[in-house]
Amino acid sequence: MARTTEQDKVRELQRTLYRAAKADPERRFHALHDKVYRRDVLERAWELVRANRGAAGIDRQTIADVERYGVGRLLDELAADLREGRWRPLPARRVFIPKPGREELRPLSIPAVRDRIVQAAAKTVIEPIFEADMLECSFGFRPGRSAHDALQVLVDEAWRGRRWVAESDIANCFEAIPHSKLMSAIEERIVDRQILKLLRAMLRAGVMDEKAVTRSAAGTPQGGVISPCLCNVYLHRLDRQWTERGHGVLVRYADDMVVMCRSQAEAQRALEALREILSELGLTLKDAKTRIVELREGGEGLDFLGFHHRWVRGHTPASRHLHFLARWPSRQAMHHARERIRQLTDRQRLHAPVEEVVQDLNRFLRGWAGYFRYGNSAVAFDTINQHAYARLAGFVAKHHKRRTRYGWGVLGASPDRMGLISLSGTIIAPRPNRPWRRAR
Repeated sequence: MARTTEQDKVRELQRTLYRAAKADPERRFHALHDKVYRRDVLERAWELVRANRGAAGIDRQTIADVERYGVGRLLDELAADLREGRWRPLPARRVFIPKPGREELRPLSIPAVRDRIVQAAAKTVIEPIFEADMLECSFGFRPGRSAHDALQVLVDEAWRGRRWVAESDIANCFEAIPHSKLMSAIEERIVDRQILKLLRAMLRAGVMDEKAVTRSAAGTPQGGVISPCLCNVYLHRLDRQWTERGHGVLVRYADDMVVMCRSQAEAQRALEALREILSELGLTLKDAKTRIVELREGGEGLDFLGFHHRWVRGHTPASRHLHFLARWPSRQAMHHARERIRQLTDRQRLHAPVEEVVQDLNRFLRGWAGYFRYGNSAVAFDTINQHAYARLAGFVAKHHKRRTRYGWGVLGASPDRMGLISLSGTIIAPRPNRPWRRAR
């Protein structure tokens, strides 16, 4: 009950800030710092950090270490450091993770747990202010909005005749945002010196890679709790400029973008406008992912937010005269799913009980299917179903040091596939002008 009351207080604070910002677009907030170290805000920040289950920073302190140390004790220390201006962030730990389906590596910067809590508290306070200004074209990392909201725009606009698509993303966006211009964007709404000092400290903390700390005048590194929020604050300048200089309907999910257009010429003008606006912001488009696609029957389609999109004709006699934008998991998404299933059933896990492996498989399959079920994904789901079943059969056989057919026999004799879930019967096909949430 007490925790719920504290969460309600934080939500009320956010609603108050949002309403104040929405009511006066010119208002600049000057009394925010004391809200960052409010105990309920810090407790909410801790809950967010713990739920995310991130790795340790350069101090090697984990979530479990914090719990052993005492969460209340740590939050008291952070509140005192913030209140008295003593808090200083440690450099983030740089790691590289593979991008699904590619050889390219994505750099991640992992702040210390303490610093992630402060970032989450700052984000809790400043996000509602900037959220009041955000435009409809922005969908990524925003409260109450999701990738499926962005995907619905593609379905709706293609149905309305915008079937030329300019697609691209911003090259190295999180690492390239200039600090000076980002702070200028923040200062359009916030003039609290302590908050601005706090945000500058986060940006200048730097990263440690192979025992060397590097600091840059650009970048809000991926991995930081507050980075997506700051990215949106900066790219809001792109969104605003697009309303005056853009062509077509922009759909932006963080740094990933498509523009729905009615003609090839309009799509070309859209790309030119994107390049020009981003250049003014100190950013560039990623050439390898920049192209113009016509959505037409028999065309190549495009990938966006994990789905492959194609303009297709209905398959039933009643729908043969209809064309619509269909989507299903992209090749990269399928590769990622198969690779994750392979990892969960790898021979290196033979020491684990079969029941534990099934639980891990189900956890992944539920999450994967929960996202891709809003699409024309039946064939893809059947493929992943069969792959998971086959991998589990092989794992059971190896677990018992038998041949693969033994595993198939065990699963075939089990009335519930040893607890392995099935993805069949979970598809919800998108419809134009029908919000995806209403289809659930």
